[in-house]
Amino acid sequence: MKKTDVLIIGGSAGGMVTAVIGKAHWPEKTFILVKKTKDVMVPCGIPYIFGTLESSEKNIMPVDMMMEKNGIESIVGEAVDIDHKNKQVHFENGEIIAYERLVIATGSKPHNPKWLEGIDKNGVFAIPKDKNYLDQMKEKIGSAKKIAVIGAGFIGVELADELNKQGFQVTLIERLPQVLNLAFDVEVSKVIHEMLEARGVKVITGAGIKKVLGNGKVEQVELEDGRILDKDAVVLSMGYKPNSELAKKSGIHVDEDGFISVDEYMRTHADGVFAVGDCAQKRDFVTRRRVPTMLASTACAEARVAGMNLFNLHVVKTFTGTIAIYSTIIDNTGFGTAGVTEQRANEEGIACLTAVFEGVNRHPGNLPGAHKQIVKLITAKHSGVIIGGEVLGGLEAGELTNVIGLAIQNRMTVNDMLSMQIGTHPCLTASPAAYPLIKAAEMIAIKMLNRK
Repeated sequence: MKKTDVLIIGGSAGGMVTAVIGKAHWPEKTFILVKKTKDVMVPCGIPYIFGTLESSEKNIMPVDMMMEKNGIESIVGEAVDIDHKNKQVHFENGEIIAYERLVIATGSKPHNPKWLEGIDKNGVFAIPKDKNYLDQMKEKIGSAKKIAVIGAGFIGVELADELNKQGFQVTLIERLPQVLNLAFDVEVSKVIHEMLEARGVKVITGAGIKKVLGNGKVEQVELEDGRILDKDAVVLSMGYKPNSELAKKSGIHVDEDGFISVDEYMRTHADGVFAVGDCAQKRDFVTRRRVPTMLASTACAEARVAGMNLFNLHVVKTFTGTIAIYSTIIDNTGFGTAGVTEQRANEEGIACLTAVFEGVNRHPGNLPGAHKQIVKLITAKHSGVIIGGEVLGGLEAGELTNVIGLAIQNRMTVNDMLSMQIGTHPCLTASPAAYPLIKAAEMIAIKMLNRK
């Protein structure tokens, strides 16, 4: 029987980062990382293998290289049972590995609703993080002309745009009132909707899919409102579910939503067992409610906490909740969101103040690369603490969103933002006198002043 100090099940972002950070903090310990397949996909890059990247080969994470560089053993295998009382993991090939610490990083899998009639027809696809499946899907979908993408979250929006660029007739179908409904307020969602349609993607909101019709293969889709659309392929982008069956079967506590229960050190209730990434339970940083957020950035933050705390609790190094930072891009326009939206704040009963400032990301605005830049800030009404923000801009939008995320995580107030010192340059940023992030904070500060 093989033995190791730390065994990590899962080779994507959560598992990989846990291994690297863990080894850095505990160099005297032995680490083994087990991945289910040889090639591990970059999850956020999956939509782009259908267009921009041209091939799945360009979307592979360099897991083996990173493990070798850091003195970590990397093997391919599938765990089938965790005996956490005896601290052993059994694998499909009959091998048993004993551990002192175990990290479960088994990720997530596509949500394919059982209620969807016709889901088993030829031409219906999901979007798993599986290279072989995606390669076959790309080949099969190449003969289609009219494609329905079901679900307008980030993956659905990005995939619809990529397929559209390749010349397919794409219809993006979303049951909720707007695209990216859970991530953005209507001001930004409306812009994304209009951009997609201007680029040739047909967008339907407020009506989900009801059935896939056809004689053995996709020929039509029926929507909840009765509309029937001619299609020859359907891509389901209806979210993901935690891949927690292994933990549940092994007697490790899983909550009613299927996530592995963890504390702020990412420990499960089982002795010596941690869980990180999409399979692990999440709480919202602001509302403290359990949320189904699944992001590589969140997984990496959890992984760093787990890695640092494997053998000794560092106490201050905890994971205190996801602030749900997302970003995406359509053509040369970037969009980002962090924290809670105004809509979510209202639903949660959080009294808030908001402000939207529109500027430009260069000064003067006629410099090359100039792009409209919009920032929306959401703050708690009575304290001025920043709880959310949304960005529309050029290629800098993702990093500006990260700044808002840092402000939320450090519970900065509007007044903190007003005194924030920034580095600016005409070719790189908005003017220091009209920096949209600070101007939005100014607007909220004035609202707070007038309220007194």
